[in-house]
Amino acid sequence: MTTDSPTVATALADQLAEHVDTVFGVLGNGNAHVIDALLRHPVTWVSMRHEAGTVAAADAYHRASGRLALATTTYGPGFTNAATSLTEARMARIPLLLVTAQAPTGGLRPWDIDQVALADVLGVPTLVLNTDNVAAMVQQSVATALTEKTPVVIALPYDLIEQRVSPAALDAPATDQQAAPVPRTLTADTLEELVTALRGAQRPVVLAGRGAVPAAESVRRLAAAVGALAVTSAPARGLFTGYELDAGVAGGFASERTAELIHRADLALVLGAGLNQFTMSFGETFAADSTVWQLDEQDAATNPRVDHFASADVGAAADQLLEALATEPGPVSGGWDPAQVAGAQFDRDPGAELAPDGQLDPRSLTRRLDEILPADRIVTLDGGHFVGWPNTYLELSDERSLHWIATAFQSIGLGLQAAVGIAHARPDRLLAVFSGDGGALMCAADLETLVRESRRTVVVIYNDAAYGAEIHQYGARGINTTPMLIPQVDFAGMARALGAQAEVIRRLEDLKGLADWVTDGADGLYLVDCRISPDVVAPYIQEIIQKTLVRE
Repeated sequence: MTTDSPTVATALADQLAEHVDTVFGVLGNGNAHVIDALLRHPVTWVSMRHEAGTVAAADAYHRASGRLALATTTYGPGFTNAATSLTEARMARIPLLLVTAQAPTGGLRPWDIDQVALADVLGVPTLVLNTDNVAAMVQQSVATALTEKTPVVIALPYDLIEQRVSPAALDAPATDQQAAPVPRTLTADTLEELVTALRGAQRPVVLAGRGAVPAAESVRRLAAAVGALAVTSAPARGLFTGYELDAGVAGGFASERTAELIHRADLALVLGAGLNQFTMSFGETFAADSTVWQLDEQDAATNPRVDHFASADVGAAADQLLEALATEPGPVSGGWDPAQVAGAQFDRDPGAELAPDGQLDPRSLTRRLDEILPADRIVTLDGGHFVGWPNTYLELSDERSLHWIATAFQSIGLGLQAAVGIAHARPDRLLAVFSGDGGALMCAADLETLVRESRRTVVVIYNDAAYGAEIHQYGARGINTTPMLIPQVDFAGMARALGAQAEVIRRLEDLKGLADWVTDGADGLYLVDCRISPDVVAPYIQEIIQKTLVRE
């Protein structure tokens, strides 16, 4: 170890710069040196305003670009502030790196916590640096993130930040750690059994989830090859756009006609979808006599309703099936009438312009926004009651048109922060961000970030002055609604103060300014603060109320 060797912080930055091109962070005394060293490289720095946003933005950046992203926080409260978005990334199986400082090597100080233990509880691995292992730990963290599809914490003990590294710290095995793992394929027996089942099906349905998005073209070809009705889980919406048997989305966001069509299927092939309670409509998506096959990278079926499970890469399996169906004799044709399927996804109550209480009906509002926003927009959502509207009234042009952060952990308050990552990953397309007022207030600090970092973004706030999901699920049962209410917030005024264009929307004609802005191709951020009725309840919430709440 010599005085000419880099510090641990500098060596870490030098190694990271070989693997990432963008870093989302909040600077503190635990990561200031690392950030300073990173900025000596051609790495884009994005300054977030809350640590939850560092991981949320990195998560969204990966989903939108496919590239590995880096988040960074300081130790202690900087790290704990990121716990929710870190958990979301872990549950959603998103590869990313989080660099943070931690307690000194001598032990916890009075203000420290055991961050490795906390990360372990969240299911996130931690690799701890020392003066001898920097290159090896970075290489291992990248390999772990990509092969295991998980966030990885790289922890820098506080007392080592400015320590010099040994020569060994800069050495690592000369392997291509970013090479993709070999895709797992179907066994010969499983392939034969599934091909036979597909050939024998009278009304097959293919349900594709987010895990099928990287193999979208093969999945579309497979659905067409077997004449299958095609639906997706909510995060994969748009994957079958343009296919004549596209029935939209399965589960709680399905239209009544789509749900009825799925229920007629005699065989369901589920590709890369987790089959949670929402996609499964609490067990009622498929008829009792339907046979359900699930192909997924997981090691076991994700729902007890699955009859046959195969652990395989969706793309590789789809290509195997296509080849087998093309080479083996035998008819393959679905029994679906395209005329009965056409328009099923949007066969819904259009809503009136105004609800009976005189405020905007979110259904007609969303339909009008669908007309105004360009067809090739990218959509991102926060969580909350409002998600029932963009998920049912917005058309999507392709499988890369929706990036919905927070579905895995059922969080709200990450929407504006995730949008920052998407804005950096896809500056070529207009970004449309949809949020409720409660979620937007949770991450309001990063509205400034989104204004600053956007090239062309529209933010839609469904402002009903309440936590809508709680109002509808519990207020009707007599539970005190006072804690569920939010004083009417002027989001338009807030956005204008931060440098955006913004308007309060009380009538559909008030959207003319937004329509003109979109038509003119203007850059920047335009926020519409839409005052919607709290009395219009999304069908998926009605389903939750009906199927999960115990009534007295």
